[in-house]
Amino acid sequence: MLKLYTDAANRPADGLSAAGILIVDGAKTIERSLPLPNSDNHAAEFAAATAGMQILLELGYKGQNVELISDSQVLIDALNKDYSKQYADLLAPIVDLAENFPMVIPTWQNERVNHRAHDLATAALHRREED
Repeated sequence: MLKLYTDAANRPADGLSAAGILIVDGAKTIERSLPLPNSDNHAAEFAAATAGMQILLELGYKGQNVELISDSQVLIDALNKDYSKQYADLLAPIVDLAENFPMVIPTWQNERVNHRAHDLATAALHRREED
């Protein structure tokens, strides 16, 4: 089963946001660090998960089982319930992308477990701050 770790970094003062994506396929790891549209932290977490799922498709992982791991309880709860009152428009693309995979298991992990995705998101945010 693929492991997809996602995290977002956000600067609350102006909404500057970025994502960190870590894909673990057995012994192989793939890392991405990318800018996101400006938003609040919760919206950035949904955008990071969407980006991670899109990257899986781009890399040819369609049809494989995925464990989507995040330290965002709001995101994981929404995925498990297939519902979010406040972030329904951001949940829908993730649900649509999940149709490309037989099973997507949303899993909450604390920041210590999700540290590499967190580091990648923070690095992308710092690059955005320098631009």
